[in-house]
Amino acid sequence: MAYMNGITCICDNGRTLEDHRPIVGDDVISGIYRKAVALQGKRVLHVNSTYQSGGVAEMILSLVPLMNDVGVKTQWNILTGEGDFFTITKNFHNALQGQPIAFSDMERGLYLQTNECFSGQMAIDHDLVVVHDPQPLPLIRFYQKTQPWVWRCHVDLSNPDPALWEFLKGFVLDYDRMVISHDQYRRCGMPMEQRIIRPAIDPLSEKNRDLSEAEIQDLLTQYNVPIDKPLITQISRFDKWKDPEGVVDVFIEVKKHVDCRLILCGSMAPDDPEGWEIYRRVEEKARPYIETGDVILITAEDHLLVNALQRVSCVILQKSLREGFGLTVTEGLWKGRPVIASRVGGIPLQIEDGETGFLLDPTDTDGFAWRIRQVLENPELGERLGRAGKEHVRKHFLITRLLTDYLEMLHAELNT
Repeated sequence: MAYMNGITCICDNGRTLEDHRPIVGDDVISGIYRKAVALQGKRVLHVNSTYQSGGVAEMILSLVPLMNDVGVKTQWNILTGEGDFFTITKNFHNALQGQPIAFSDMERGLYLQTNECFSGQMAIDHDLVVVHDPQPLPLIRFYQKTQPWVWRCHVDLSNPDPALWEFLKGFVLDYDRMVISHDQYRRCGMPMEQRIIRPAIDPLSEKNRDLSEAEIQDLLTQYNVPIDKPLITQISRFDKWKDPEGVVDVFIEVKKHVDCRLILCGSMAPDDPEGWEIYRRVEEKARPYIETGDVILITAEDHLLVNALQRVSCVILQKSLREGFGLTVTEGLWKGRPVIASRVGGIPLQIEDGETGFLLDPTDTDGFAWRIRQVLENPELGERLGRAGKEHVRKHFLITRLLTDYLEMLHAELNT
């Protein structure tokens, strides 16, 4: 459970580290307790721009209670801003992933002013501050810094717009450390350590826990999702970098050969003002198939529904053009489903082509369609990929590993 109390997000999901023991084993759990011994009573603050919708918020939501459970007092604060601020920072997000941008002095001013106003609402006396992504990046300028600050960037930094990066770099240089998801995202000329921490999922969250057949059926009935045909599903925000229009093109090709249904499910994040525009474009492209019930668009914020859809799908897609990491891929693999995805960003860290899923160039519509047909026409292939993918996630991409990484980083910062 998470709810807002002023700017603080209160996290109490009722789960403890011990609850993860049956999944990850004794060695992992005991290793975490040992790392936490020297950190008892230390205080950590996470700051980001939303408490819902998207992998960043979901990771923090699961990480904060576990850090508190092992004795590290951890708080999560949410930056508050108006619509224009989030339009600006959405443009920043796009530009960090390679889209050219022009931003005015007025936009720079609003970006800084919002952070300055927010800083006046929040006292910081923690042992470590972790600031996530570009929205709250300038906060560091408005405090007398008495502790290490870490900038955690979750997006693909391999080819940012040069002008925007030069602007944001001025703030990043005030930080003691950068954390990125992939070695390819390192930025040259940065004096601080650029530490790699790969994202992870919580296997006990509503989005990932085991569901009974009755629960699954109730959810599908509630959202009018029939399963009389094989389901192809992409779970992603309606964001151009997730290429939902390209997914529709792939589906149209597959549909010529296999009678199937496409589900596009993505909630609308409060810090993403472009979502409804993208949704309307997808709706227009897919209209003939929506009318026949062969394409279903869902915008509900319902983690149990996502869980159910992934479990009943014959194929999970992630046709991203850019992807910082791609936790929807991790989720699909955890459900034991075959995942077919773009060879971009952090996705190849999760999928070994032909072993734990299939990887393709994101522009290869025919290639995606062919791989989908291959899985739909050979169920045993999908089962083999699914088994291997789930075990890969269990070993490398669960929340206990993320907790371990954060404890190690806290050790490193406090011993510097």
